[in-house]
Amino acid sequence: MTERTPRLAARLLIIDPDGAVYLQLHDDAEIGLHWAPPGGGIEAGESEIEAAVRETAEETGWTDVKVGAALCTWKHDYVRDGVPTRQTDAIYLAEGPRREPQGDLTESHRIDGILATRWWTPGALAESKALFWPPGLPELVARVRRDGAPAEPIELGYTPNV
Repeated sequence: MTERTPRLAARLLIIDPDGAVYLQLHDDAEIGLHWAPPGGGIEAGESEIEAAVRETAEETGWTDVKVGAALCTWKHDYVRDGVPTRQTDAIYLAEGPRREPQGDLTESHRIDGILATRWWTPGALAESKALFWPPGLPELVARVRRDGAPAEPIELGYTPNV
């Protein structure tokens, strides 16, 4: 088994008024292309929400999203800058208008390995064969649309790479 460096991260699942979600396309050596919400590592002294808001601003230029309830937590493996990593992600719901990222984010996207961005409508998300992080993200979004935010974050556990 590969030794993994632990890392804590937080993300915002941004949903527009029509129910579309904003995701970013990444490529990882172990799992390949996948779509994930904006976010990243928690720095010393930051809360999960502070990290998620900071990372989202760095990756999108948006500083006005409205952060809501915690949606889920999960653990997964990936390679970060050549280092095998086991990351624990906390994902929070957020609201914002549908728009393109703002400002020159070329360097930020290069550093974070963001290849593309997209607003996914509920129908496109449900029908897609793309890989999403966390796995089951389309079902989680459908559940939130149907039932609202969970009373407690959903614990998705550890997802091994297949």
